[in-house]
Amino acid sequence: MQTSKSKNKRMETSAPKKAISPLLWGLAFGIVFGFLLQKGGAAKYDVIVGQLLLTDFTVIKIMLSAVLTGMIGIYAMKNLGWVDIYPKAGSAGKNIIGGLIFGVGFAVLGYCPGTIAGAIGNGALDALVGGLAGIIIGSGLFAALYPRLSKGILTKGDFGDLTFPRLFKVNDWVVVIPAAALIFGVLYWLERTGL
Repeated sequence: MQTSKSKNKRMETSAPKKAISPLLWGLAFGIVFGFLLQKGGAAKYDVIVGQLLLTDFTVIKIMLSAVLTGMIGIYAMKNLGWVDIYPKAGSAGKNIIGGLIFGVGFAVLGYCPGTIAGAIGNGALDALVGGLAGIIIGSGLFAALYPRLSKGILTKGDFGDLTFPRLFKVNDWVVVIPAAALIFGVLYWLERTGL
């Protein structure tokens, strides 16, 4: 017969394994994501600048494909009861500040946070020196200013955890299916026109 002491000891030794499992999954998916970014060309400065200049649509094709796959996948898993969705609360202030920071960094350096990691993996010194330094400095500044920002501009235009299905009070698929069709149509058009 097992004592409660031996049961507790066994539970203590198995607990860290459960905590490591999501990290390993995250690492595995991160490696696959980085590999696909690199193979798709999204970690190349010229490709990203071409997207900003509207001459190379590789990045938008990758992003729209990811949104399409992720949107259908996450809502299918939600319907199957495999996951619950907990959208983060948002506001106009958060979107404006986040968009400005992201946009300025993207326009000045030609990388976004995901492509910086891919470019560093490819050996791009501009991504390592400018990108990584920018991420660290920007994160530090935001963390230092957050107490003031969280009581000010970040609360402006608060819309909570609202999603389009909740906004329109409809089943998720009433929004997902037309959005998926629209994205698929845009991807098809980009391919047909050779953009």
